[in-house]
Parts: sequence; structure tokens; C-alpha cells
Amino acid sequence: MMKNDPYASLRYREFNIFLIVRFAMVLAWSMQFIIIEWEVYSLTKNPLSLGIIGLMEVIPAVSLALFAGHIVDQKEKKSLLIKCILGFSIISFGLFYLTWPEATASMPKKIVLYGIYFLVFLGGIIRAFLGPTIFSLFALIVPKNIYHNAATWSSSVWQIGGVLGPAIAGFAINWIDVHWSMLMIFGCSLIALLSLTQITKKPILNPKIGEPILKSLKEGIKFVFTTKAILGAITLDMVAVLFGGAIALLPIFAQDILKVGPEGFGILRAAPAVGAFIIMFTTAYFPINKNAGMKLLIAIFGFGVCIIVFGLSSIFWVSVMALFLSGVTDGISMVIRQTILQLKTPDHMRGRVSSVNSMFVGSSNELGAFESGITARFMGTVTAVVFGGSMTLLTVIITGLISPVFRKLDLTKELEIDPKEKKSV
Repeated sequence: MMKNDPYASLRYREFNIFLIVRFAMVLAWSMQFIIIEWEVYSLTKNPLSLGIIGLMEVIPAVSLALFAGHIVDQKEKKSLLIKCILGFSIISFGLFYLTWPEATASMPKKIVLYGIYFLVFLGGIIRAFLGPTIFSLFALIVPKNIYHNAATWSSSVWQIGGVLGPAIAGFAINWIDVHWSMLMIFGCSLIALLSLTQITKKPILNPKIGEPILKSLKEGIKFVFTTKAILGAITLDMVAVLFGGAIALLPIFAQDILKVGPEGFGILRAAPAVGAFIIMFTTAYFPINKNAGMKLLIAIFGFGVCIIVFGLSSIFWVSVMALFLSGVTDGISMVIRQTILQLKTPDHMRGRVSSVNSMFVGSSNELGAFESGITARFMGTVTAVVFGGSMTLLTVIITGLISPVFRKLDLTKELEIDPKEKKSV
């Protein structure tokens, strides 16, 4: 195998199937979030309601994250992932019903709204288990010496779903309305389930099966907080995403500021994912593992600048370009962060480490949405976005000054091929 083979991980059949499963679920989840954002804001015309959507998902996701990580480390990954996708399918079908005008015509608007919030809350429970399960299954499919390549393709597929999901959702809302758009999401989950049957069950590598949950959780938390590379990466990204959560306010920009309708909303929502996908595809050919710490700091600083430009823009294509470049910088951050997590995490602790990561980074998207909704309500939409971008810049500057070890982080040596780790395709 060539050292810099850009298609190294794609030569493993089960990894390709894994990518199909991940793509289908990301497409479904991103479409669902966009459609629900549009529906809720259409019902309420209140920016705070967009923040509440994020809050309803983040509460269970954070509350159950550590417990979910413990369960993932104790259970077989494929079977657990099947259960997660089945749960998501039930939720998406429930949202399909709540967006059906004939079914909700006699319901008070508040009942429909609270029903949507409740199903989003259940989705947060599913997400607490889904992320750690996918993260753990990933490491059982490809050898360690190509984790960086696999992380690039996995993240790229995530971004393709992120590109198509919002765009399809925006156009679908206009063409077939919210209700039938939700049926497309249900179909995506079925595709994921069928594809997952082609992956074999994997061994449970945890030598401490049956370990008391409190002891297990303590071990996972201790590992994260004593591994500086992991702690630095997820903390930096958490704060940046928390204060750079302008994406949650896109329905307001699309409807009230830029006045571009659902098609424009879809373009705005897809722009960051397009940028991220392009840069991730590029990193498959030109790895960015050398001086990874400094590159991560620069990328997140650039992300903050892009968010400020977007907040100040009143021209549609300037806004699109700012969001596109925010995706480019975020894509660099994602590849570096995922490589760090996969390299630094022992096999028997992947569920717990991924859960802690989801508490830091994954949930910060929803907390960022809530923060943006609150600040938009009291500061105004534009001021809230500029404030968030400015806080991101401040976070990067402080991190760079107080953590010279993180600035000097380099992943090149850890990714050298070890012949003992090679597996047959």
C-alpha cells in the first residue's frame, strides 16, 4: 500500500458500505433538521423557537452521553447501530404525521409545536447513542495506519450529506411541501438499514465487560482530560461552534434579511458543507497532519472571520461566499480533529471518548443554536452573529497563547505505517 494513497480506505469493501450508511443517515438528519427549522419558524415567527429546537435535542444528548458511551463499549456495534436507525425511523414517521395538514387541521398550533419539540427531544436520545456507535464501528473496519485517510473520506461523505440535505430540503419544501419532504427522510433511514446488513458483526474489544458503570465512566473522563491533544482539540472546537452558531439563524436571514425564500435558504444552508467537502477531498491528496495544532488554530480563526462577514452582509452572494469559506475552514478543523481522536483513543474506550466528544463538540451545535436564538432575541440577529464570530476569534487567540504544546502538535510520526497492522482487503 502506498504511503500517501488517497484511496487507501476505499479499497476495503465494508468501509464503502459504512460510508453508504453514514451518508444516508447524515442526509436524513440534515434534511429533517432543516425542514423542522422552517416549519417551526413558519408556525411561530419567533427566533427563540429556533433556539428551542436545539435545546430540545441537546438536553437528552448531553444528559445521556456518558451512559451511552459506556453501553457502546460494552455492546456489539452493528446491532446497536441497527437499533439507533430504527429509533430514528420511528421519529421521522412521527414528524411526517405532525406536518400533515389533514391530520393537524383540528389541532391547536401549540399542540403541533410541542409535538415537534417532543420528537426532537427523542431524537436527542437516539443521537446520544448514534455518534459513539458509528465512531467505534469505524475503527473496527479499517487498520490504524489509514485512519487519517478513512477519517477524510468519512468526513467528506458527512459533508456530501450536509451539502445535499439542506439543498434538497430547501427545494423539497417549495416543490412538494413540508409534509411530503418528511417522507423522503423516512426512506433514507430504510436505505441505511438495508445497507447495514452487509456489514458483519464485529468483536467486542473491551476487556472489562460488566464493569460497574461509575468506574467505567470515570475511566473515560479521566482519559480525555489527561490526553492533551484530545482535550485541546475538542475544547477549542466546542467553544468556536458554540459562539459561531449563526447557521441556526439562517431561516431569519433567508426570510427577513436577504429575502430569498426557500430556494435561497437551501443554498445558504448548503454553502458551508460545499466548502467543507471540497477541502476534505483535497486533503485526501494533500494530507495536513504536519503541524496539525497550528493549522487547527488558523482554521478556526478563519471560521470566526467568515461568520462576522456573513453577519454584516446584506448581499446574497456575499453571504453565500462567506458561508462557503466558513465550510472550508471548518472542514480542515474536522479532518484534524477526527484524526486526533482516532489515533489517540484505545479501542476499548472509543464509545466513552466519543461520548465525551459529543458532549463537547456535537452538542455545542445545539447549544450554539440556543445561544444564537437568545442573543438574536435580545441583541438583534445581525449583532448576535457578529458577537458569536468575535467570541470565536477571542477563543482561538487565548488558546494559542496559553497552550504552546497544542500549537506544536504534529501527527506525522503517529501515522507511519506499521507492517503488523496491515489487513487484507
